[in-house]
Amino acid sequence: SGAGGYEALRAGKRHLPSATKPQCPPAAADPGSDSAPSVQNTLPHFLQEPEDAYIVKSNPIKLRCRAAPALQIFFKCNGEWVHQNEHFSHEYKDTKTGLKVREVMINVSRQQVEDFHGPEDYWCLCVAWSHLGTSKSRKASVRIAYLRKNFEEDPQGKEVPINGMIVLHCRPPEGVPVAEVEWMKNDELLHPDDTTDLRADHNLIINQARLSHSGNYTCLASNIVAKRRSATAAVIVFVDGGWDEWSEWTVCSSQCERQRSRECNSPAPRHRGRMCEGNSQASENCTNGLCTQSKDRKLLHDVKPESDSNDVALYSGLGAGIIAVAILVVAVMLYRKNHSEYGVDVIDSSALRNPLLLNSSIQPDLTVGRTYSTPLCFQDGADKELFDPLPDIKVKVQSSFMVSLGVAERAEYHNKPPSETYPRDLNRDYCGTADRRKKGLMTLNGPVGLCKEQQRISGVFGHNGGRLVVPNTGVSLLVPHGAVPEDNTWEMYMAITPPEASLQTLEGCEVLLGPEVTYGPPGLDLLTPVALTMAHCAEMDSAEHWNIQLKRRTQDSKWEEVMSVDEESTSCYCLMDSASCHLLLDAPGSYALVGEPLSQAAVKRLKLAVFGALEGPLSYGLRVYCVDDTPHAFQGVVWAERSRGGQLLEEPQTLPFRASSFSLQVSIQDVPQFLWSIKPFTTCQEFSFSQVWCSNQSPLHCAFSLERFSPATAQLSCKISVRQVKGHEQILQVYTAVAECEKEPLPFFTQTDCTVTTQSGPRAFRIPPSIHQRICATFDTANATGNDWQLLARKLHLDRNLGYFAKQSSPSAVILSLWEARHQDSADLDSLASALEEIGKIHNTKTNNKEHRQEESDCNHIDTGSLCRIAQLDTHEMEEQASEYTG
Repeated sequence: SGAGGYEALRAGKRHLPSATKPQCPPAAADPGSDSAPSVQNTLPHFLQEPEDAYIVKSNPIKLRCRAAPALQIFFKCNGEWVHQNEHFSHEYKDTKTGLKVREVMINVSRQQVEDFHGPEDYWCLCVAWSHLGTSKSRKASVRIAYLRKNFEEDPQGKEVPINGMIVLHCRPPEGVPVAEVEWMKNDELLHPDDTTDLRADHNLIINQARLSHSGNYTCLASNIVAKRRSATAAVIVFVDGGWDEWSEWTVCSSQCERQRSRECNSPAPRHRGRMCEGNSQASENCTNGLCTQSKDRKLLHDVKPESDSNDVALYSGLGAGIIAVAILVVAVMLYRKNHSEYGVDVIDSSALRNPLLLNSSIQPDLTVGRTYSTPLCFQDGADKELFDPLPDIKVKVQSSFMVSLGVAERAEYHNKPPSETYPRDLNRDYCGTADRRKKGLMTLNGPVGLCKEQQRISGVFGHNGGRLVVPNTGVSLLVPHGAVPEDNTWEMYMAITPPEASLQTLEGCEVLLGPEVTYGPPGLDLLTPVALTMAHCAEMDSAEHWNIQLKRRTQDSKWEEVMSVDEESTSCYCLMDSASCHLLLDAPGSYALVGEPLSQAAVKRLKLAVFGALEGPLSYGLRVYCVDDTPHAFQGVVWAERSRGGQLLEEPQTLPFRASSFSLQVSIQDVPQFLWSIKPFTTCQEFSFSQVWCSNQSPLHCAFSLERFSPATAQLSCKISVRQVKGHEQILQVYTAVAECEKEPLPFFTQTDCTVTTQSGPRAFRIPPSIHQRICATFDTANATGNDWQLLARKLHLDRNLGYFAKQSSPSAVILSLWEARHQDSADLDSLASALEEIGKIHNTKTNNKEHRQEESDCNHIDTGSLCRIAQLDTHEMEEQASEYTG
């Protein structure tokens, strides 16, 4: 800076456009004039320099400069002078120094920052002139502020012992400016204390865990744009149980023993802490073996020989006993031999006396009652039909080998020959239940009170479209923007049919993989297809072993095939994800996803859950559910348990169930023998293969009834093993308090099953309408190398069945509708932004390769400038625009 710089500027050597050249300062003022203090022998001095700023959403920011003495002040941004018309200046005299102070301000908009592409951030500085030369201010950077939605690392729940160390990690979302992190416990702000340390790396450290530190911890990240909450981490500080001192020995009893006991209360286990190891009771002989237990004992020399008749009776009884034991051993060996193919002994006490239950296809009773009771489980429904009219079948365990049926009228069926056991053949095992299923003979194991009503929702939609969602079912319907003609509205509905009504017309070896969904009204006439999403339970890793079809119900209540998911069709589109199916449909009606196994390698997913409830002062019941792994099917379990007052004891687990024709076994293990008892021969129960494979969205369940020895026993810990014979196994760990007052409501029950969500207009979509229109206008244009919507479909991994998109009036709009349906839960725009950015690079590369051959190549291809502008939309920008519609 200096006088030379000012003179060069005045001579026009800055290469500025005439419209943007700064005005030359006036001639030097007379020292005797009023302005003399402003022209003293000093360079301009900045009283206020521009500061770094952030643009929030679409609000422009203001940069200010103030200098004295200064004849002119201009802003220079990114090496270029800002137009003088964009400056707002103000001049006044400092009363203390008498110098003229000039203040200048400019506005910087979001568009200006986005249009700048350089190696560094958008920046501006001030240049001030005086008679002696120029001075430059510091550079101020201008950045677009944002805060992404997803945390880079969410805190994870932990279970730590008391006095242990708790470390919760949190990495906030990427943002500008960098987000500040706070921690919340049970939705209240957490303040550091002598045991809590908030580290600079955002981690939360608790050095000595106390019981009061148990709770739900959340990481809160915020900057000038927004606040984000991480996933909640449940921290449980547990206490392992410790034994109290032994009690005094009791007096010597008539059995020549004395006893003592101790309790697990020093401390008592809390918050899932381990129970004490060892015995709570001890006994010993109190007479060193001198005491006898019989008052009529006779000494050996006092015993007189009995008569020979007594000897004959004695030996006859011994012989009969030996023969009875031998017969029993042979019977048990034959029984185990028949069940050896399962790899485990499945013992049911009724099998010892009831010849009908000696067949391996019949399972123990799973009815829930005050006394332990179990309905008979059949692999072949022919035998099951005999028992269906009877209201309740109970097996009472009177002794180890005595079994009687609770309904005497059923004795006439006991001598019937056992049902035929299916050979391990695919056709017989899969298809043998088709006729019985139509007649409704495949019933549940135990009375599960399911909701029989049809779930139905509706909404009115216009040209802007919208979305229908049935919460907690995985079922939704997306009506795209423009599907309804302008100035028209349709009242549309969507309904989920109960499983029982869907089973009546399935044929052969087919099973229902998800709920039957109906949308309408029947005369619905739309301009573009709707996107229907529904969950399924087929394991897609074994998709080549399935024949999965989309079927539609006809007017005479029969199913007709619409398409196979492996084939291409121009009438509809089917996209199979790991747990959901997304359909593009033109015709309203009832649709269902139906699967037929092609081999024994086909797998479907089962959801396993265990519930518990008190059944009496000392008895506690466990109910284990096996249901197809879809949200709608599991909601049936939730509905039934809520009416029973059940408590969810463990996070539900998933079990792959193979089409190998082997049964499913449920067993209870590791029950504390000194605290709880369970009825003999009821620790392992079994579902036949056909019951599980053909459950068709209806839950199966079995029950275990336990009884505690003392009311003081307040904890129950055990394991539930669910395994397919020669297949996968899943363990459900049960650890719960059995006192009525300590029950907590089920987390699944906090959701309202019948709540309907209807969204209409822009708020129903993740992609803002303006961006949606720009993408469609860009990619629906054809070029010499093909339609650019094909490239969009390929980058979004939707490049199957392109013939369906080709027949649409706007292929890009249909592709984006399918993307919306696929990402409705994640609301993550990263994949779309990345795909657009990648496409922009491809087109820029093509354009650069052709520039030396054709100057006007941009006119013969898609508008690459427009594409680049779309691709350069950062994810945070799309999220901020979307938030205006979605909240």
